Amino acid sequence: MYDIIIIGSGPAGMTAAIYAKIAKKNVLVIEKSSYGGQILKTNTVKNYPGYEDISGYDFSNKLYNQMMLYKPDYVNDEVVQIIDKDDFKEIITKNSSYKSKCVLIATGATNRKLGLPNEEKLTGKGISYCAVCDGMFFKNKVVAITGGGNQAIDEALYLSDFVKTLYVIYRRDDFRFESINLENLKKKKNVIFKLNSEIVDLYGEEKLSGIKIKTLDNEENIDLDGLFIAIGHIPVSSMCNNLVKTDKSGYIIADENCNTSTNGIFACGDVRVKNLRQLTTACSDGSIAAIEAIKYINTQNKKTNE
Repeated sequence: MYDIIIIGSGPAGMTAAIYAKIAKKNVLVIEKSSYGGQILKTNTVKNYPGYEDISGYDFSNKLYNQMMLYKPDYVNDEVVQIIDKDDFKEIITKNSSYKSKCVLIATGATNRKLGLPNEEKLTGKGISYCAVCDGMFFKNKVVAITGGGNQAIDEALYLSDFVKTLYVIYRRDDFRFESINLENLKKKKNVIFKLNSEIVDLYGEEKLSGIKIKTLDNEENIDLDGLFIAIGHIPVSSMCNNLVKTDKSGYIIADENCNTSTNGIFACGDVRVKNLRQLTTACSDGSIAAIEAIKYINTQNKKTNE
């Protein structure tokens, strides 16, 4: 029986583990893939206090090493269900099951896909969801990026420094925000904006060879070496379906102290409903959720002793 099981080892989950272990709680961290979460794919972090400039990879390693100094249990496995047993929670994974007094859900979000035929087939063969991870494979190539949020613009600016030609494809007639990166991107001579456009088909057998885009009154084929998809994220919250309240998109509803609608279950980081999803807010959530979990455990222990 663990005191706290933390699902996910991104910045929120690892921060929570540090706080929980400092409080001398028995902690298990369950991670489906690799520690670090989305920040692992970020080329440069410039807005985290204390670091003028650090790569997402280096930041993730530093945080992981710090967490492991406190020696939480750590397993690589995928959580498929959480069962509320009132006095404890049972966490079912693909390979095992665990019991805990409370659970912190820090699973973050995964990349949203276009949903087009050939997308899965061509992923890793010209299609990527991470410019920082795969961009350098397309040096001096013709590529496109689709999306209109901060993530898409940041990745587009990164790609524009070394690709031959970059098409920026966005379904609206203009971007609904202003940023330095957007201003700098508009100055690039190798960047071609395709607004009021959406991708409707993907071409290629062994690898991506091109796309078809549809505008308001026209269709156009574009030959490409690579396509980067940056159209947002989907929360990883299926393991707690019908257990905690979520919004229509699946993000977990939690209060400012990361309490969900179910006692003993906390949500922190990008998986929960919030106005700002940043590295700083993820770490903040992790510390808050851990402290609240510790209070919850101590209260439960006190009731048991009485």
